[in-house]
Amino acid sequence: MNPPETGALNNSGVFCAVRHAFKEWAIVVDALMRGEQIIILRKGGLIEGRGGFQVEHPEFLLFPTLFHQQRESVLPRFRTRFDEIAHLFPEPSVVRLECFARVVDWRRLESLGQARALHGLHIWREEVIEERFDWSQSKQIHVMAVRIFRLAKPVELEMRESYGGCKSWIELAEDVSTMDAYAVLDDKAFAAQLLLFHKALEPVANPALSP
Repeated sequence: MNPPETGALNNSGVFCAVRHAFKEWAIVVDALMRGEQIIILRKGGLIEGRGGFQVEHPEFLLFPTLFHQQRESVLPRFRTRFDEIAHLFPEPSVVRLECFARVVDWRRLESLGQARALHGLHIWREEVIEERFDWSQSKQIHVMAVRIFRLAKPVELEMRESYGGCKSWIELAEDVSTMDAYAVLDDKAFAAQLLLFHKALEPVANPALSP
């Protein structure tokens, strides 16, 4: 199953505006924007119900969340990075959007061994991955491989009540232009990271592509 189309297209069929966003820790968004990783791991929010997490959109803005627990959930050198950038985070009443993601692959990992195979490709502590995998009756976790594009300039929006809650996907109150956005990794660098992702999960069949 491929993610449904979303957003506005220009005459060349390229997205020029996006309204849907994906909530992720601010420190992870920072790592994605700096090319430190190209994957997003997600168990699924409480609001997503029994069906669990789904990749609903092929392109989406990254919506940074700022709760403090994320600092202790990442590897030590990224805790240092968190301390370096924490003073730059906006006030809770403001959402700052700086990049969008394009999904190039996604998998449902149904064993902890598969999740552990991604070691070295993300900034999370292994204990956090294990906790996420084991949480709830569903022993699985989803991983998206994404290409990140930085917006031409940051966009700041008012934080709304509808953006809150334990959910992955939100619809913004307005479109955000992606014109003149640029990839944070060039084609060669991105292809190299994507190859590492595929090699790590070579034994894993992608349920989205199964006949």
